[in-house]
Amino acid sequence: MTTTFNPNDNLVMCRKYKQNLPKMAFPPFPNKMGEEIQNTVSDKAWKEWLEHQTMLINENHLSMIDPAAKNFLAEQRDLFLDNKDYERPQGWKPQAEE
Repeated sequence: MTTTFNPNDNLVMCRKYKQNLPKMAFPPFPNKMGEEIQNTVSDKAWKEWLEHQTMLINENHLSMIDPAAKNFLAEQRDLFLDNKDYERPQGWKPQAEE
C-alpha cells in the first residue's frame, strides 16, 4: 500500500493563533493531556509558552516539587494558550517584532 504525502498531517488548528500551523512532533506530556495539547496547540505557541513558563518560574521563584506551583503553572498555561488574561512577570514588556 502506498501512502501519499499530505501536508495537512503536520498541521494543527492552533487554539492560540486560530489558524493552521505546524504541530509539535511529540506530545509535551506522556498522557492524554499531552496528546490533547499536541492536537490543539502549534509548535510555535508551545515554544512561546515554554519561554513564558521559564520567566514565571524564575521571577516567582517557583519550586517544581511544590504542588501549588505546578497547579499555578497549569492554570497559567491554559490562560496563555486560550488568549485569556495570564500573569506576566513584573516589569515585563513584550519584545518589539523585527
